[in-house]
Amino acid sequence: MNTEMYQTPMEVAVYQLHNFNISFFSSLLGGDVVSVKLDNSASGASVVALDNKIEQAMDLVKNHLMYAVREEVEILKEQIRQLVEKNSQLEHENTLLKTLASPEQLEKFQSCLSPAEPAPETPEAPEAPGGSAV
Repeated sequence: MNTEMYQTPMEVAVYQLHNFNISFFSSLLGGDVVSVKLDNSASGASVVALDNKIEQAMDLVKNHLMYAVREEVEILKEQIRQLVEKNSQLEHENTLLKTLASPEQLEKFQSCLSPAEPAPETPEAPEAPGGSAV
């Protein structure tokens, strides 16, 4: 199975679920599967045994998925923590820049922002009427 192209445990788990086949369940359930499929007169005991093995296989799948989900949740929690730290740092820098800026600079910056347009990501030099930067 080639799972290198999947980046998260959840993607691997979904890939594995999509590719389950009879041989997988046969290996989990043992040789009873083939005999029960071929023998329509199977006894009640073998049907119960088969049901138990199917339940065990489903529990295995469930446990695998739960593990993958827990791992993914931990990764996402770490990413959230990092983003919260970065946001806090940027808010601190923004506050510092606002306190260090002169009133003229703040006024100029506010005049560059119009309510209909978002703030520019990088400051640009104002253009002269001829189209060249001042």
